[in-house]
Amino acid sequence: MKILHTADWHIGKKLDNYPRLEEQRQVLEEICQIAENEQVDAVVVAGDLFDNFNPSSEATELLYSTLHRLSANGSRAVIAIAGNHDSPERIQVPDALAKVCGIIFVGFPNTEISQFCTQAKVDILRTAKGFIEIGLPNASFPLRILHTPYANEQRLKTFLGVEDSEEALRVHLQQHWQELADQYLDDAGFNLLITHLFVMKKGGPMPEEPEEERPILHIGGAQAIYTENFPDKIHYIALGHLHRYQVVDKNPAPAIYSSSPLAYSFSEANQTKYVVLIEAEPGKLVSYRPIELTKGKKLRRKSFNDIDKAIEWLGEHSEDLIELTIISDNYLEASDKKRLNDAHSGIIQIIPQIKKSELSTANAEIDLSLSMEKLFQEYFKTKNKGQEPSDGLMEVFREVLGTEEEG
Repeated sequence: MKILHTADWHIGKKLDNYPRLEEQRQVLEEICQIAENEQVDAVVVAGDLFDNFNPSSEATELLYSTLHRLSANGSRAVIAIAGNHDSPERIQVPDALAKVCGIIFVGFPNTEISQFCTQAKVDILRTAKGFIEIGLPNASFPLRILHTPYANEQRLKTFLGVEDSEEALRVHLQQHWQELADQYLDDAGFNLLITHLFVMKKGGPMPEEPEEERPILHIGGAQAIYTENFPDKIHYIALGHLHRYQVVDKNPAPAIYSSSPLAYSFSEANQTKYVVLIEAEPGKLVSYRPIELTKGKKLRRKSFNDIDKAIEWLGEHSEDLIELTIISDNYLEASDKKRLNDAHSGIIQIIPQIKKSELSTANAEIDLSLSMEKLFQEYFKTKNKGQEPSDGLMEVFREVLGTEEEG
């Protein structure tokens, strides 16, 4: 049995105001091609299908068309759960039509999927709240899945009965998963857990969340779910939420963030993105292998103190999206900013950074006998850590001063 693990598609997400939908279309096409080339039996998408609760019609169409292709007309199971960016109600809306294609949407905690069988024999054999067992056309043994989508504190109380205490979420989920494992999991099938949570190894380093990611560190009062909370009978743990590929722990089973398909913030600059190919036998994980994704623009961030060198570098990365920091003694001139933007159409942000002055005139007394121009320069320095006003600003000041004197 082969299973493809992917997550955090964030369809519809922009980088500031720069649209990424075409890049998403390309990389999702690449994921579909990988599924076809590897002849996978199932695909799991571990949350954050969309980037917001009200996706555009274009984003919605891209999700459904991608999942439909991944399903291979009902001959491949596709399991997609809601993440913290998704509306669980919206995720489960197309449920009836999706089942015809073997697509299973899980929006809420403790969702129970009704049994069905596609014409191509993707067959839901057993179900319970948080559990499905699937018969696949080309596999001689079943795929068992424990599924736990993201839920905020209110939803956890409503659907899971979790009380608001420090360990409530960890304790509940551990008990919930263990009960399902005891009842439904054995070595006659392959046992996979899919969830969209902040997971770490107890006592290990705290993984970093991506910039601008909505924090889910304090769901129900618990800082994180520990890998020790997962049941021993699980063979692979498919995680979503963190955007960098990482193996959190290998005990009791490999707990893996597959990564997002694109870099969605400059904190992810230069990261390689992946999907994970899982090979399984009854009661055994044979292997897992990250497969690099190549589509979409690279994100790069770089600092310069020379405009000409910055322009030269921009020419070497004409197809990338750029965050540029310009370090200078004075404020960035409008003419220099225009030169930079004219040199590259993919500059997302230019950050001016003024060097720290060794000498500060903040507390110096100002000589009122000085000229208006000199007084302005001294005043500007007191408000800007001793930095001199730029030539462009001084020109504007002289024009204003000249206009007032003429008046």
